Amino acid sequence: MMWSEKYRPKNILDLVGNEEARKSLVEWFTKWKKGTKPILLIGPPGIGKTTLANLAAKQFNYDLISLNASDVRNRQNIQEILSPVLGNQTVFGTPMIFIDEVDGVHGRADYGGTEAIIKILKEATVPIVLAANSDLSNKMKSIKKNVQTIRFRPLPPRLLQFYLNKILQSEDAKISPDSLMKLIKESGGDIRSMINFAQALVTGFNPPTEKSFEILDVEEGVNAFYKSNSVDEARSILYSLRIDPREKINAFYSSVITSNISTDDMQKFLQIISTADMLYGKIMKTQQWRLLRYLDAILLGLYKKNLPIRYSKYNLSWPILNRIRWDGAKIKSLVGLLAKDMHVSKSTFSSIYFRFLLLCIKNKKIDLELDESLEEIVQKEIDLIK
Repeated sequence: MMWSEKYRPKNILDLVGNEEARKSLVEWFTKWKKGTKPILLIGPPGIGKTTLANLAAKQFNYDLISLNASDVRNRQNIQEILSPVLGNQTVFGTPMIFIDEVDGVHGRADYGGTEAIIKILKEATVPIVLAANSDLSNKMKSIKKNVQTIRFRPLPPRLLQFYLNKILQSEDAKISPDSLMKLIKESGGDIRSMINFAQALVTGFNPPTEKSFEILDVEEGVNAFYKSNSVDEARSILYSLRIDPREKINAFYSSVITSNISTDDMQKFLQIISTADMLYGKIMKTQQWRLLRYLDAILLGLYKKNLPIRYSKYNLSWPILNRIRWDGAKIKSLVGLLAKDMHVSKSTFSSIYFRFLLLCIKNKKIDLELDESLEEIVQKEIDLIK
């Protein structure tokens, strides 16, 4: 179990730091009545804003209606979820609305979402709490006009050290003083990341670079994953691999498909990658970006100790690998037939003649009268010609 979950605070008093901000929120709940302005919690990630909102709802006996603004980016979705809550409190008990990551809705991804949120803020009939990492965008400035703002600060190093030492003592674990101070310094006040990487260090994974909270190099990250000595170490590396989700899935696919592993492992891993791909497809279709939290949990199934799987940046990309895998036999058959007609070897035809033949077909200078399946393959080859 991840320590960040195991040691998640059970009540408001268990939270670390930002005493004034916590006090302000408690006072807001104590004095809340219909017509009270909603509250906006502003501060860097990982310092307890979401946890505080959840604990406050529990302490003041509200039924929490929680959503992430990154999940519901358009007006219709927001209204469908929240309008019934605002208009019929008896059905929903004593509701409180919590909207997380309101600064995550921006650009073309925001299909009227910000305007819908602002309208709800103006018509609030139940307690509404919002959370954001930043308030610098123009849309956040519009939201701030309709809320009270409580600011959270990064936690000071001495407080982080005290809290982390308590966890290490409870786990009967030790980290060298130098590593401990490095963890605290590089966490930047993000208590969640600090705890996760403390656990990673204890379980044997020592981040190899100064940027120990971000692995941006695909090759380094994937190969470190497969060299891990335990599933906990693999999990920590996977969590640290901060790259585009599509690139992450592609990298693991390329590493698996080009490695010399058993048929059973290959079948199992391709199924896992397929599941990850389906999840990403659903995210892109529904814009429910919060589902990304499950991607690493799925990809963790690709870990198996001492497997000869390695990734190289020179590996072929997923689209090309798929074309080779599914179309390769047909291309080979076509090349064999045409090489025979032209009285040259297959290798000579492939390397010299084939491209010019495709150009002739593209420019409608020749028609080979191929069947539909081969015609489709040839068209794919033509599409690659620049």
